[in-house]
Amino acid sequence: MGKTLKKLGKMSRREGVALSTGGKVMKVMQRRAYGPGVHNSPSGTGGGRRRRARVSVYGTQLREKQKAKRLYGVMEKQFRNYFSKATRMQGNTSENLARLLETRLDNVVFRLGFAKTRPQARQMVSHALFSVNGQKVNIASYKVRVDDVIAIRDNKREKKVFVDLDERLQSYNVPSWLHTDGPNRSGKIVSLPEGEDLKEVYDPKLIVEFYSR
Repeated sequence: MGKTLKKLGKMSRREGVALSTGGKVMKVMQRRAYGPGVHNSPSGTGGGRRRRARVSVYGTQLREKQKAKRLYGVMEKQFRNYFSKATRMQGNTSENLARLLETRLDNVVFRLGFAKTRPQARQMVSHALFSVNGQKVNIASYKVRVDDVIAIRDNKREKKVFVDLDERLQSYNVPSWLHTDGPNRSGKIVSLPEGEDLKEVYDPKLIVEFYSR
């Protein structure tokens, strides 16, 4: 997890936005909001911060795709598959894409407040700490649906990672499309994310344009 957070800090600097709510990533962004790498001073002695080059339309579209991939921890092939599926669904392709990413099980665990970051949620799901509708699921990309109930498995509730969960949930604002039942350590999908719930640090319309070239 430490290596992942360190990498997320570097990727966040590259994209110019925080790709995680983790404290380490936020501190890195506060200290060094400019991109990673060698930064030469105007005199060529080093130690300065090179001005970013003007980005082409293609470059802008590519950066949005990279933001989304890194935000949700999705590899290129899987991300392309999400786009292909979004194009086959009825409705707006960009909204479909954003919705497919948001309804991944690891993201839902994060959105419910059971994990502090998406990387942590992905790890927790892969360790089979959660069930969906009473069935153990250890696939981070598992697609949740309306009325699905995600719960911490009974024999996993005493894990160290959940020690401060009750306290955290008291001050956590769950998105409108989800409902968290803190006492029962569970959450429910009450609707699909729409409108404001789909807004993130990336622009899905530019990603659609990228793949539609």
